[in-house]
Amino acid sequence: GTGGGGCGADMALSLGEGGGGSRLRRQLESGGFAAGEYVKQLSQQSDGDRDLQEHRQRIQALSEETAQSLKRNVYQNYRQFIETAREISYLESEMYQLSHILTEQKGIMEAVTQALLLQADRDDPALGARRAAAADPFLPLSAKDAAANEEGRQRTLTTLLEKVEGCRDLLPESPGKYLVYNGDLVEYDADHMAQIQRVHAFLMNDCLLVATALPNRRGAYRYDALYPLDGLAVVNVKDNPPMKDMFKLLMFPESRIFQAENAKIKKEWLEVLEETKRNRALSEKRRLEQEALPRPAPAPPESTNPFDEEEDEEEDEPSAEEEVVDLSLEWIQELPEDLDVCIAQRDFEGAVDLLDKLNEYLADKPASQPVKELRAKVDERVRQLTDVLVFELSPDRSLRGGPRATRRAVSQLIRLGQSTKACELFLKNRAAAVQTAIRQLRIEGATLLYIHKLCHVFFTSLLETAREFETDFAGNNGCYSAFVVWARSSMRMFVDAFSKQVFDSKESLSTAAECVKVAKEHCKQLSEIGLDLTFIIHALLVKDIKGALQSYKDIIIEATKHRNSEEMWRKMNLMTPEALGKLREEMRSCGVGNFDQYTGDDCWVNLSYTVVAFTKQTMAFLEEALKLYFPELHMVLLESLVEIILVAVQHVDYSLRCEQDPEKKAFIRQNASFLYETVLPVVEKRFEEGVGKPAKQLQDLRNASRLMRVNPESTTSVV
Repeated sequence: GTGGGGCGADMALSLGEGGGGSRLRRQLESGGFAAGEYVKQLSQQSDGDRDLQEHRQRIQALSEETAQSLKRNVYQNYRQFIETAREISYLESEMYQLSHILTEQKGIMEAVTQALLLQADRDDPALGARRAAAADPFLPLSAKDAAANEEGRQRTLTTLLEKVEGCRDLLPESPGKYLVYNGDLVEYDADHMAQIQRVHAFLMNDCLLVATALPNRRGAYRYDALYPLDGLAVVNVKDNPPMKDMFKLLMFPESRIFQAENAKIKKEWLEVLEETKRNRALSEKRRLEQEALPRPAPAPPESTNPFDEEEDEEEDEPSAEEEVVDLSLEWIQELPEDLDVCIAQRDFEGAVDLLDKLNEYLADKPASQPVKELRAKVDERVRQLTDVLVFELSPDRSLRGGPRATRRAVSQLIRLGQSTKACELFLKNRAAAVQTAIRQLRIEGATLLYIHKLCHVFFTSLLETAREFETDFAGNNGCYSAFVVWARSSMRMFVDAFSKQVFDSKESLSTAAECVKVAKEHCKQLSEIGLDLTFIIHALLVKDIKGALQSYKDIIIEATKHRNSEEMWRKMNLMTPEALGKLREEMRSCGVGNFDQYTGDDCWVNLSYTVVAFTKQTMAFLEEALKLYFPELHMVLLESLVEIILVAVQHVDYSLRCEQDPEKKAFIRQNASFLYETVLPVVEKRFEEGVGKPAKQLQDLRNASRLMRVNPESTTSVV
């Protein structure tokens, strides 16, 4: 009691006029404030609606006061922000003026220095020449100057190593390496033809070095890239004003475009590059020829063991007969370069043709050292070609064009002996294409229309993929199991989209049955190529269909119980002949052929409305369920039918036992006769026709009902 009184006193104080506003503010601003607990206490301690209204007004006033305070703070901060921005603008202007003054001072000092140097050069010409050579040792050399003596070349290369940062470790000095040609170039973007940077290129007898100028050091450069001449292809770029005097360098997997200062320098670059590559190829050819020459074997040391002599004779015989492989053919010497060009130009077929030609030539040749070196070079190109083909099949590439768009890359991978990788990449590509096509489908308002489109897109893609797979992998039977696994995973993706639209949206059983029927019909199209996935779609849909059947069964049972609770056991009066004719047609479509014997004079029907409605609803459920039927659903459908029928049968039997009025009792017996002798046999017959075998549970239910009709006064019930 004391605690409650203290809390009430606090609350009253918080709601009081004097100092109540500040206390309320502190209470709302406290860290442990709980709104729910606060309102609960306030409701318990208030005297009535008036106190709550007053407290609400105080909180509203406090809220408005807080909002005004926030506005004032924001306005004040906004003014301070404007003043700060103005100060920053003034500071920026002063910094710009200071930078302009420093630039002018730098220009004046450079002009004075240049004038002094010119005056000194006029006084001593030899000193001026030495200064110019020291300032820029990389003045462009002409093609004639490139033929200078070896000592001058080596000296120039040494200077290169000193002036280009970052290339000493990548470009070691060797006795045969020398500088052939160099000059300034401008690099452009290969896609947008936008200028990127200025570079200085150094052509040596075995490689091309590209360097960028250091901004603050005249005559100094930074290493950018180094390309061996063996893997370099030069392509002339036609002039297209304002883009002119350009040429392209192809180095897998990239290409770069450079612009020379004028047409003459561009011509010199093209000529010197081709000549240097040709000289490099000739020197490599001579080296291979020298290595291929047979060398005299060193004389073995004398041995006193007589068995060693016999073994030596046996070992000498095959070496004497060893075949010398001729690798001096022109097409073999140019093979690595030709492969690079084919890869750069995306001529995959030509590259694989060259590899097949080489493999055929070396098929019966011994694996000598020159052959191994050639194989190592070719294997590097094969890896590059494989990487390009793998990229062509990656899902990141465009998925348009259907399965045939992948045929080129797949066929070349198979020719390279990569059939397993080709199969994996082809199926991943098609999976991404199918998933993209499904996502791009518009979800229409009508579910059946969307399902028609979904089935058409999915099964058409699956059929095209299967046909293309059969064409591409005709000789690789081991890949077909991978296709079956892929088809199953794709079917799971299709069923996910199908179920979300049909079952998750709680569509009617008739709509679900039509949608499943459409999917089964499309699935049968795959039998044209010998692929039957019907059992997979059944297995994936069985859970959702079971849920739909049980849900619809519960709806029918609830509706039947509701009608049973309002049953008055009266005859139906349809009022008009048209309504009676319509009911006859509905019962005939349900399979009830003897319905006329239950019609009376005018528009009367000698049956209860509850029994007629139950008959129509049960037969409609059976017809839709049979459209969804497959063996895994047999017991679910049968148990659902038995539960539905039991609700009506038990109600009729109970009413027959409890009714005391003779006329109503006779009418109930007539309805029971209709259920037992007409409806149950029709259900049993239609179930057997749809499933293909009789249902023992339905027969037992009818027999149990017959026993109950023999002894209607019994108090037992069918369960």
